[in-house]
Amino acid sequence: MRILVAPDCFTGTLTAPQAAEAMAEGWRRGAPHDEIALLPLADGGPGFLEAVRRGLGGELVPTTVPGPLGEPAPAAVLLVEGERGRTAYVESAHAIGLHLVPPGRRDPGRTSSYGLGLLLRAAIDLDVSRVVVGLGGSATNDAGAGLLAGLGLGAATLRDGGEALARAVPEDLAGLHALRGELAGIDLVIATDVDVPLLGLHGASAGFAQQKGADPEQAQRLERALGHWAQVVAGVAAEEAPRPSLLAPATGSSAAREAFRSLTQLPGSGAAGGAGFALALLGGRVLPGARVVAEAVGLGARLAESDLVLTGEGTLDWQSLHGKVVAAVAAEGLEHAVPVVAVAGQVAIGRREWGAAGLAGVYALAERPEELARALAAPAESLVARVARVARTWSR
Repeated sequence: MRILVAPDCFTGTLTAPQAAEAMAEGWRRGAPHDEIALLPLADGGPGFLEAVRRGLGGELVPTTVPGPLGEPAPAAVLLVEGERGRTAYVESAHAIGLHLVPPGRRDPGRTSSYGLGLLLRAAIDLDVSRVVVGLGGSATNDAGAGLLAGLGLGAATLRDGGEALARAVPEDLAGLHALRGELAGIDLVIATDVDVPLLGLHGASAGFAQQKGADPEQAQRLERALGHWAQVVAGVAAEEAPRPSLLAPATGSSAAREAFRSLTQLPGSGAAGGAGFALALLGGRVLPGARVVAEAVGLGARLAESDLVLTGEGTLDWQSLHGKVVAAVAAEGLEHAVPVVAVAGQVAIGRREWGAAGLAGVYALAERPEELARALAAPAESLVARVARVARTWSR
């Protein structure tokens, strides 16, 4: 059999290339006669730049930006020359990644996406016609307000984190219209790791703030603050909208207000603590980050040449089905009638859910709570052992 090993990272334990190597080793032990090819993947989160570079090549331009708490963080922009000009790829996790904040200092009410704005500014200044921003794995929950500050908006409130947005006023967005005009000539692509909205039960605050250090009460405060911020943004947008005639003075402004309010429910606007919302506000178009990477590395062609695909990630849960790598690989497998099997550290969804997503089989490293600590202590070895058993089941 021809086996394609195409996992995401196992967050906090293994990078995607490390996971791919461990899975390949496990399959070799279980089915040594099979032919194995490795294709590590990523969504918009950590590893995005590395995965794109493997597929497209390009030049890395190093820089340093403030991290989520303002401390210096090394970052890079990937420049790729194409027929239609130069494209800059940016990975948000370089500037606002959760890994940049020690567990004891995580506070999504204070962390800021300001550094991501500066990273974007560095990319724009490289004379590019297209910018692709990978969003995911963030420590922030400020709806991208800090990002706007990093791109040139001057209000201090925007740099103070998500909870500060509860006191935002229209004047804080002075310069937004000019910024939107500046970026109008650039194709801005928002490559998100999840397709969730800014607000609501599965939005930036309710769905993700707790994994960034918030307790339930703070998550509710953040939801209210981001909701207030969205209203302020809608009001400013309405004021800037052209009015079609003096006989219908409210038509243009009300339409603009409704359009910008709709950004709060745009799939992907809640990615990276709502940075997707800010980028959409600037005219960006949302694409699944996993699809962007899949196209860059030629996943479809590689999958069509395989008899089975092995994918995986740290935790297979409801988020996995909303734009993550596993869901993208499963969808590609359905299109080419190639079975896709997933191995994850933990599995938090049932057979009905993962089966509906197109997965032929799902296996966990830790099937019981007491097994989790052992798997985390030796993630690569645990993955090798589990995949060896999977190989004996699926190889023919």
